[in-house]
Amino acid sequence: MKWTKTLIPTLREAPSDAEILSHKLLLRAGLIRKLAGGVYTFLPIGLRALRKVEQIIREEMDRAGAIEVLMPALQPREIWEQSGRAETARDVLFKVKDGSGREWFLSPTAEEVITTLAANEINSYRQLPKNFYQVSTKFRDEIRPRFGLMRAKEFIMKDAYSFDTTDEGAMASYRKMYDAYRRIFARCGLKAFPVEADTGVIGGNYSHEFMIPADTGENEVAFCEGCGYAANVEKATSGLPKTAAREVGGAIEKFATPGVATIEALAKAPYSVPANRQVKTLVYIADSKPVLILIRGDDQLNETKFMARTGAVAVRPATPEEIQPLLGAKPGSLGAVLNVPAEVTVYADQRLQGANDMTTGANEDGFHLKNVSLERDIRVTAWFDLRTVRAGEPCGTCGKPLKIRRAIEVGHVFKLGTKYSEKLNATFLDEAGARKPAVMGCYGIGVTRTLQAIIEQGNDADGIIWPLSVAPYQVCLTPLNVAPENEGMKLAEQFYAELSAAGVDVILDDRDERPGVKFKDADLAGFPIRIAFGDKSLAKGEVELKPRGGAIQFVKITEAVAAVKTLIANSGPKVEAIISAAGGK
Repeated sequence: MKWTKTLIPTLREAPSDAEILSHKLLLRAGLIRKLAGGVYTFLPIGLRALRKVEQIIREEMDRAGAIEVLMPALQPREIWEQSGRAETARDVLFKVKDGSGREWFLSPTAEEVITTLAANEINSYRQLPKNFYQVSTKFRDEIRPRFGLMRAKEFIMKDAYSFDTTDEGAMASYRKMYDAYRRIFARCGLKAFPVEADTGVIGGNYSHEFMIPADTGENEVAFCEGCGYAANVEKATSGLPKTAAREVGGAIEKFATPGVATIEALAKAPYSVPANRQVKTLVYIADSKPVLILIRGDDQLNETKFMARTGAVAVRPATPEEIQPLLGAKPGSLGAVLNVPAEVTVYADQRLQGANDMTTGANEDGFHLKNVSLERDIRVTAWFDLRTVRAGEPCGTCGKPLKIRRAIEVGHVFKLGTKYSEKLNATFLDEAGARKPAVMGCYGIGVTRTLQAIIEQGNDADGIIWPLSVAPYQVCLTPLNVAPENEGMKLAEQFYAELSAAGVDVILDDRDERPGVKFKDADLAGFPIRIAFGDKSLAKGEVELKPRGGAIQFVKITEAVAAVKTLIANSGPKVEAIISAAGGK
């Protein structure tokens, strides 16, 4: 490609609404342009890089035995009602109506569609296992789209769905996708690592996210350097012991605490009740019903864990106006010992199980209770792990301190079980002639998000540093004088023809611009190899070869094309080594 024949509108400064570095570079390097919040147009070199990511994904999905299909982006509401997700996923669904008033959803994912397809087309165990995948545009009604392609309203995703006859078969399919993901991200030049994850709205009972370490990531990951344990903090656990039990004291005592409305205030003199001996009482509205949640005073509630453990779909903190008539007190004096309506469910964190000699609110403004024993004095409906782990806590596996870092999620694999196949009638006849639901898995990769994650991980002060495998162009030829009769321009044209014939993705910067402008644009766009043709070096029979981020090398003209081919051949991850490391075939 000739630079003057394409469109690469580089910017010296990023737009003011670009928040993180990768978003700024996507815009400055001319890869994308914003149409509206969360909606972007891909420009030529952005699309080239995106297509290369997609190609890597397709190759590895095909290698793992998945079959490519293409499902509709327009989905009837009825199948979402059948699965039960028309309500649970309502906040992210784009809804449209046709001329007759019938409501449709724009696809945020495709569990309902693919399960309906399987219900209609698969009838016998002889047709299983099957794994279908697609690379397509998805739509999610993000209330606050941000960070460019990281959280967009419209994006490209690879989603795959496996169907097996047994749980063991489903785990084998899961492992194939898990290994394929490791290969995909390695081939894209990403340092991705898998972590245990919550299944969220998708559902299921086994899940891993693939994360990219990044200070700008929206996820927090707890990990152990000793044994390799890693989990999203939404799911992570630690080896902290339960609250130390003390001898059960006497009767509960109420004492005055005027003006005390926080854990910190109660911990100060004259009360001096340590946070770890306090019971924090939270009032939430879960699926339209009030519930009480008890955690230790020095812990924080993990709402995702609460939803996962209880099955609640819509969860929010109750307002003071909702709390006062329910418990008779304002926040700061709440508890679960006195005056709790019988119909209110009480959940407690496992760390409090067996705890006694605790202090909690009296459900009377300005009063607290001491000598509280959780199991003697409080009607706890269920005990769950509901707290958020903190850095430094012991790993639950090996005991070494956990660390926490921010990361970007680029992929997610779920073992769904029979949640969707039962509701949407995706069944098969087994060898004995009995009808059974297929055991499913689903596997997603944010393709556009992966592209931005590559930039977030690979950059310097001058711009993007692309891995060769996904660079829009691998080589940028830069003649400093573009006059047709100039020796450098002629040589650049010759190199362009030779490298293109050899299958190298090459762009020739034929703009009549100053050398500094060309060099800055090439670095900003991140082309991995740049060859400059200047009169001084050509007079010595040489050209300037510069790897992106490396030092200039002077190479003989006769050896330059071979040198480029060698650089390309020896750069990037070796596919077979990745497959071997991932345990694949």
